[in-house]
Amino acid sequence: ATGPAPALAIGCGRQAAGALRVLGGRGTRTVQILDPRINARHWDLVVVPEHDHLRGGNVLTLLGSLNPVTDDWLACGRAAFASFEQLPGPRTALLVGGPTDHAPWQQAEIVPVLRELAARIRAEGGSVLATTSRRTPRPVTQALLHAFDDVPGVIWSDGGDGSNPYAGLLGWADRVVCTPDSVNLLSEACATRVPVGVLLGQRAQARMQRFQRALRARGRLLDGLDALQADPLQPIEPLRETPRIAAEVKARLGL
Repeated sequence: ATGPAPALAIGCGRQAAGALRVLGGRGTRTVQILDPRINARHWDLVVVPEHDHLRGGNVLTLLGSLNPVTDDWLACGRAAFASFEQLPGPRTALLVGGPTDHAPWQQAEIVPVLRELAARIRAEGGSVLATTSRRTPRPVTQALLHAFDDVPGVIWSDGGDGSNPYAGLLGWADRVVCTPDSVNLLSEACATRVPVGVLLGQRAQARMQRFQRALRARGRLLDGLDALQADPLQPIEPLRETPRIAAEVKARLGL
C-alpha cells in the first residue's frame, strides 16, 4: 500500500488480522475484533466475546457481540416501519435462525414450539413480528408461515418479501423470542428494553451454552415462552456492550 498509514485501524476476523499486522508494523494503532487464532501481542488491542477462551493484558472481553442497537437505533426502526404501530398488542418479535454445531436443534423440535407460540398469541389477541435467516431450513420457514397463517402480524421469510424490517421488529416488539443458535440475534434482542426468551435453549452447547448461561445470570434471558409472561412494568437493563467497549478502546489507546 502507498500513502501514509492511518493512525488507527480496526478489523474483524482472521482475514483482517493479517492486514492489521502489516499496518501495525507501519506505526498504526490496531484493534482486532474476534480471536485471530495466533498470539494477541501482534495487535494493540484484541476484542473477543467472553464465551471464547482468549485472555491477555491487551484483550478486551464483552458479553455477546458488538451491535448497533441503541434507543436511537430502535426509534429509527419504529419510524421506518411506522405501520407496525397499527398491529394489535402485545407484539411478539420472533427471530428464527438455523441449526448449528453449537445449537443442533431439529425441525421436529421447533415446529411444536411455533404452534404453541401462535396459539398463545391467538388467545391473547396480540400479533407476531417474525423473521427468518438464510440458515433457516425451508421446511421450518414453511411450518412457521402455516402456524401463523391466521395470526395478525408481519413475517419476513426471504428476500422476496421486500425490505428486511428487522429494526422495526425489534423497535415495536413488546417481547422477543428467538432460536438458540446465533450470538448476534441474542445480543441484539437483549440490547432492547423488553423481555427476551430463548427457544430450545437446552440444545445450546459449548460457547453458545456459556453465553446463554451468562445472559441468564444477568437476568436478561428467559427460557422458552416465559418472555410472554414477564411483567411488562418491570424495568429492564438492556445489554449494551458496544459503547462500553468503544470507551475502553479510546481510554487504552489514549484517543
